[in-house]
Amino acid sequence: MAHAWQFQRAGGVDQVVIASGADIAHLHELDQKLWVALACPTRGIDFDPRTLDLIDTDHDGRIRAPELLAACRWACERLADPQQLIRGGDRLALASLADTEEGRGLADEARRTLQRHGVADAPDIGLPEITERQKHLAGERFNGDGIVIPASAGDDAALQAVIELALGSQGGVPDAGGTPGLDEARAHAFFDAAQALLDWHARGEADCGPLRAAAQAVDAVHDKVEDYFARCRLASYDPRAAEALNAPTVEELRKLATVRLSLATDPLLQMPLAPVAAGQPLPLGEGANPAWQAALATLHEVAVQPLLQQHQALLDEAGWQRLKARVAPCRAWLAARPGGALAASGVDKLQAVLGDDLPARRQQVLALIAEDQAAAPLHGHVNDLEKLLRLQRDLRVLLRNFVSFAAFYKREGAIFQAGRLYLDGRSCDLTVNVADAAKHAVIAGLAKAYLAYCECTRGTEKMTVAAAFTAGDVDFLFVGRNGLFYDRQGRDWDARIVKVIENPISIGQAFLSPYKKFLRMIEEQVAKRAAASDATAEGRLGGWAGRIATADKSPPVGAVASAAPATPADAAAARARIDVGTVAALGVALGSISAVLVGVFTKFVDLGWWIPVAVAGIVLSISGPSMLIAWLKLRQRSLGPILDASGWAINGRMRLNVRLGASLSQTAQLPRGTLRRPDPFAERHGWGWALGALALVAVLAAAAWGAWRLGWAPRWPLF
Repeated sequence: MAHAWQFQRAGGVDQVVIASGADIAHLHELDQKLWVALACPTRGIDFDPRTLDLIDTDHDGRIRAPELLAACRWACERLADPQQLIRGGDRLALASLADTEEGRGLADEARRTLQRHGVADAPDIGLPEITERQKHLAGERFNGDGIVIPASAGDDAALQAVIELALGSQGGVPDAGGTPGLDEARAHAFFDAAQALLDWHARGEADCGPLRAAAQAVDAVHDKVEDYFARCRLASYDPRAAEALNAPTVEELRKLATVRLSLATDPLLQMPLAPVAAGQPLPLGEGANPAWQAALATLHEVAVQPLLQQHQALLDEAGWQRLKARVAPCRAWLAARPGGALAASGVDKLQAVLGDDLPARRQQVLALIAEDQAAAPLHGHVNDLEKLLRLQRDLRVLLRNFVSFAAFYKREGAIFQAGRLYLDGRSCDLTVNVADAAKHAVIAGLAKAYLAYCECTRGTEKMTVAAAFTAGDVDFLFVGRNGLFYDRQGRDWDARIVKVIENPISIGQAFLSPYKKFLRMIEEQVAKRAAASDATAEGRLGGWAGRIATADKSPPVGAVASAAPATPADAAAARARIDVGTVAALGVALGSISAVLVGVFTKFVDLGWWIPVAVAGIVLSISGPSMLIAWLKLRQRSLGPILDASGWAINGRMRLNVRLGASLSQTAQLPRGTLRRPDPFAERHGWGWALGALALVAVLAAAAWGAWRLGWAPRWPLF
């Protein structure tokens, strides 16, 4: 019969309930489309990294579904009852091991380990005893990892030297104790390279003999000599080419005069070996390029003189061709020299270390590796005990945070939750570690949640977390705000907001949002008008101050005549015209405004019992669009993109509804039974005066409406 599963609906997704050992044993039968996650990182989550590393068999830093299934199968095969994985515990009972070959091997090793600790009759074993046993085994000569170090050779100094030479040329791989050592693959690579180098050296003795030094001297200057004679042949073809090919020019030499020269610098090394001319031989001493004189002198001494029997320090092209032909086999042998670090160390050192019998040395090293590998079962049982004990303790927790998110939706603390952030009078429990805020925000923004990226510091330590605000308002959440972050270990960190992704937090916040924006607009306009009035007043005061300061000086006659009225009567008439015009304009404006207000008030009163509906309609028209947008985004708010951006592979749409969000971010609340004392510095808002003014406005509006209905007031048109 198929295994009977239980599912729990949470976050809009059916999630499997891991409640028994049978659930773990049959987990491979569950369709992975029903898993909440398919992969997770091994770092950046609140989980024992050593346990994750043991499950991560390919060591790529990620736990995938097949690796988790393999761990479940491996643990169930070594336990008599899979229910032990549900019970958990920090100690592994020997009686819980399966009666199989693997189980009996683990039980025997557990008894040996307990005996070494002086508690041979103990019924169970814990990580302290296993860890101590692993340290002891890692320090043994043969620790079962198939890697030998120089100390593995014991008292054989010659064999130690072979292993050291192999490590120097091939590099090492850490053994169980962390010391670089030689495994079987590197050992074979070393001896193959040594054999190739020795064979090459033997061929050179037959092909080269005493010509090796001459061939090396020819190789050292070959390209430059070929270049020189090619230039000379070109000059023979066209005499005009000689001047152009005799670099450098006078201008280039003048440039060299301003720099610090050395015979090893590129400007000199790139110049021809000697002045170019048709049929010109190459000087091997004086007259040659100073940067190449030493190499040419060596060529003359070890190659030209002994092979061409030519003592004059000149070499023509024909002699150069004969010289190349003499040393060609030796040059070919030199070109075939094996590369790598071993060849660089030299054949003499290799022969001194390996001696005359390389196959025997190979056999000795491989025998050491084989002896080390033979101890693998014993050491493997110790490592398997550690793995089984860790899986017994941690596997159920990992399944409840991977196959399902029971730990998160039951508010038990999911492994991806980094800690708790306190900021702006509230706490946020949905926080995740972030490696790169900019990259994380690209995907996390699809979660439709209000996210604040905080840079946390504790001494010299730094980390970044993304916190989801799911309750309260966002009026005072901005970049630069400081808070306090507590990680899962209870350590406190200074937190500062460095980036914000804005999204609605609640319907209530969306309802008030238009009015808050309107009030902010009024405040901004009032501030602008006040600033403009202040600037105008300062300008007038400055003008008056200037006139007062110059009152003792007589103004120009023309200026006085143009600025002042002709007579006092004219000035009085001008003031009267200004006053009358101003009053008339104010009267018309007030009359129009009152007419509009009376008309609106009349229409509103005529609604009668429909007045509440009208008020609701006005409020809905203002707040409705904002609330609709917020509702749509809150319906889409999910946990998946936040975790996907952190390296998870979330399989379902893990919704963060309003009720769950309210539990993830909590605002400050006074404890029950709190006695609140009045604030002695509270602002005096003057509500009495405000209410009185409002009542007066209502009475005046009612009187104006009555007068208008009775015909006692002029009926100004509304438009």
